[in-house]
Amino acid sequence: MAGLDDLLTSLPLDQIAGKLGVDAGTVQSAAGGLLPAILGGLKANADDPAGAASLQEALTQHSPQLVEGGINIDDVDTDDGDKIAGHIFGDQKDAVVAKVAETTGQQPNILSKLLPALAPIAMSFIAKQLQGKQQAAAPQAAAQEEPGGLGGLLGGLLGGGGSGGGGLDIGGLLGGLGGLLGGGRR
Repeated sequence: MAGLDDLLTSLPLDQIAGKLGVDAGTVQSAAGGLLPAILGGLKANADDPAGAASLQEALTQHSPQLVEGGINIDDVDTDDGDKIAGHIFGDQKDAVVAKVAETTGQQPNILSKLLPALAPIAMSFIAKQLQGKQQAAAPQAAAQEEPGGLGGLLGGLLGGGGSGGGGLDIGGLLGGLGGLLGGGRR
């Protein structure tokens, strides 16, 4: 299964940097902090049965095509990304951005601009992973309905992060976000 590093390396850093008016290294560092936060927030939602059902439904609305064959940042719907971030973090969105800024050393305004671009990419990436998992398990259709399936997938993505984007302490970041995210948004 693909992990966080795969998602990070699939990002068109130069394209995003051009849109934000920053360098690619800034985007890489910022994304290295935001993506674990996004995935961690989604996992917090998926750990609750109602949140898992809501997330499962949301994933059906996000095509894996966005991340297939290279991501074009012009194809990313940032208005949808704002909505996704709102669903994931609720009224804690600014606090999450502040925590990621503290952890990565990136400016909160850059992170706030990047978050709505990364959220749809993350959803598409997860939809692609889930689609692959379901196709592999097609003979055992009941297994894909397990409540822990989506949470397990998200946990695997987070755990499969390896370096986590240039030495970022993902465990420390997620631990710090844990108090903010609690049991996730419903």
